[in-house]
Amino acid sequence: MSKSLSLIDALIRRRVVMAMAVVIALVLSVDVVFALVEELGDTENAYTGLEALLYVAMTLPSRVFQVLPFTALGGSLIGLGVLASQNSVVIMQSAGVSTWRLLLSVLKPTLVVMLAGLVIGEYIAPPLQEAAQSNKAVLRSGDAAIDAGRGSWRRIGDEFVHINAIAPGGETLFGVSRYRLLPTADAESAQPMGLDSMSFAQSAHYVDGGADSGYWRLEGVVESRFEDTAIVLSEADSERWAIDLSPELLAVLLVAPDRQSISGLYTFARFFDAEGLDASNYWLSFWGKLLQPLATLALVVLGISFVFGPLREATMGFRVFVAIGMGLLFTILQQLFQPASLLLGLDPLFAVLLPIAACAALGVASMLRVR
Repeated sequence: MSKSLSLIDALIRRRVVMAMAVVIALVLSVDVVFALVEELGDTENAYTGLEALLYVAMTLPSRVFQVLPFTALGGSLIGLGVLASQNSVVIMQSAGVSTWRLLLSVLKPTLVVMLAGLVIGEYIAPPLQEAAQSNKAVLRSGDAAIDAGRGSWRRIGDEFVHINAIAPGGETLFGVSRYRLLPTADAESAQPMGLDSMSFAQSAHYVDGGADSGYWRLEGVVESRFEDTAIVLSEADSERWAIDLSPELLAVLLVAPDRQSISGLYTFARFFDAEGLDASNYWLSFWGKLLQPLATLALVVLGISFVFGPLREATMGFRVFVAIGMGLLFTILQQLFQPASLLLGLDPLFAVLLPIAACAALGVASMLRVR
């Protein structure tokens, strides 16, 4: 019996993996075309069409990671669905193989693919995404002091800082605008008294001075200081800027939360908590990426219950439609519930786990009905 189960596992694994390959090729081809069209519309300054093509190529691993849940769901539905339409599933069940055992055969390759996706999302995609974003920002930024539609705003201590572009690794910054607030009159008051000064630096380079002694060297600095009766202008070739913002944190800041590594999200969320800022969005992304394999397995269980039930005799096109529909519905519900959970003050881990638990419960209930 164990040899027969091994053969069944191998057969299902081949069908599911082949179906996953077809699904990811189709989904990625559409995604890349739309991404390239969008980037070509973003060309400006030194950011040319060739650079746009390079940007899309460098962000391809991130796109692979984003579509893996759809790939796993579609591949599982199509792979097992083909076997069901050929009556192979009925033969396996007649031979004494339970529905749950067939489900396990589908989940094995799905779990391997999702774990491989975690490796891509942690070690391969983020560095390439960071380099692509940095190169794009530098090429498009030009010499502008501030462009509100680009770059990043952050509050660091008593300063509001805008950075036009960040080089890969986070050790070089381009276009650094700083707005320093006056100290509060009351030590217990959180309200600032006004603006003390504003400055712009063409670039900044990190100088590693050892443990807890690193600083940023600003270059090409123009500062406006607000006195009681006048505005004092000054210029400096270089200036020391000592802030608690390491290149590692800046490298994380460069990439959108949904495309960062799990370790990067955790680091930045802890930094936000230490600064007394709201880190809920980063915690949501952290738990969402960490638990993505679990969410995908729950979706697959729900999808496979349809194969054993109403989709047993369905056409290939209808199975693809159902897979995409289920994946989109689950994603939409997640995107609606998770921001709503922030407004309600719910824990980010609970906000991520609740849709997964609901999907898994529905899938198990559906499997019990077709057992």
